Amino acid sequence: MHRSADIHKRRSAAVARGVSSMIQSYVDHASGGTLSDVDGREWIDMAAGIAVTNVGNASPRVVAAVQAQVERFTHTCFMIAPYESYVAVCEQLNALTPGSFEKRSALFNSGAEAVENAVKIARHATGRRAVVVFDHAYHGRTNLTMALTAKDMPYKHGFGPFAGEIYRVPMSYPFRDGLAGPDAAALAINTIEKQVGADQVAAVLIEPIQGEGGFVVPAPGFLPALAAWAKANGAMFVADEIQTGFCRTGDWFASTHEGVEPDIVTTAKGIAGGLPLAAVTGRAEVMDAVHVGGLGGTYGGNPIACAAALASIETMRELELAAAARRIESVMLPRLRELQQRHAFIGDVRGRGAMLAIEIVVPDSAAPGTITAERGYARGAPLGATPDPAKTAEIQRLAHQAGLLLLTCGTYGNVIRFLPPLVMDDATLDRALGLLESSL
Repeated sequence: MHRSADIHKRRSAAVARGVSSMIQSYVDHASGGTLSDVDGREWIDMAAGIAVTNVGNASPRVVAAVQAQVERFTHTCFMIAPYESYVAVCEQLNALTPGSFEKRSALFNSGAEAVENAVKIARHATGRRAVVVFDHAYHGRTNLTMALTAKDMPYKHGFGPFAGEIYRVPMSYPFRDGLAGPDAAALAINTIEKQVGADQVAAVLIEPIQGEGGFVVPAPGFLPALAAWAKANGAMFVADEIQTGFCRTGDWFASTHEGVEPDIVTTAKGIAGGLPLAAVTGRAEVMDAVHVGGLGGTYGGNPIACAAALASIETMRELELAAAARRIESVMLPRLRELQQRHAFIGDVRGRGAMLAIEIVVPDSAAPGTITAERGYARGAPLGATPDPAKTAEIQRLAHQAGLLLLTCGTYGNVIRFLPPLVMDDATLDRALGLLESSL
């Protein structure tokens, strides 16, 4: 690890300490489902750059499209001198996102920027200010999106004051709350109505499957009930599909699994094969409610990123990556459940498609509790089995040592998440699961 060690010394003198990295090796090249560092060491990649490289690293179609665009022009700013690829990406998003209604899209740089603009659009369209978010949510690191994000450390600690008119309500977390989806939704809706007021809500903003919060899959019926409540009360139902989108959960978007048609969808991460691009897509009348000049940004919808996005979408179609995500689930879930039977510290196995997780707990600690509308929602100490973040970190460390790149997440720091590139082949996936087994 000589070159990595040398680079790491330079990093300490050049890069702000607040920017962290999981490993101290520095990547030289990557493809398919593996990363190789500058010293020739290889890792199996179960992170995909946090669900970004769905089509794999250096995907041939993406590489060719980016190279061709760089030779033509790198930037004009769409607001100054527009270009066709921006329009083409919006056309694809309008066609692919859930909902049979007419849509419009606008392009931005990052997931946080997309969420900020979704809130702006919802407030402008409704004339209201309140935004409802959920326990365990993650929506970004800007001032507004830190307010939307639930977890204090490391995302919010010491960075306030934050934007106002943000209201947090209970999330459906089946492993910990013991509630059916409609019951969990009733609890959340009761909180909104009593603490915010239905006629004050501009947007109900939710990840269809939570990402950083712990890959929490809400119980069936939770999302449809919230969407129906929002529609009945004139609020925008906003789906943050930044981590779940672009075939990751076995469909193009996770909202589709329960037939939910959001008023607004935010996307980023998997959209452009690793290049920075994000979008807000929504009902035409909602998106067009904003005055001319009210949306935009210097780099939003950069032509190189747009070329990469169009190539990524073509690759997803050609390789049927939604089906590939379902295949990954069919291989991984049984193996993870088998490991759960062998290791009492695996409290829960959950997820959908190629967005899967295990929750690490103290064995024989309290069983998941039950909460009701009458009892209210207990915040603070987690309900149910006691989280074990120390063991989670040790499993991750051993996996990295063995050549398996894993991410952790969760409000309590006790969830290991699996986000393989959707192009990972069966042999590599099998090797990854073998390394996971030995690490456990």
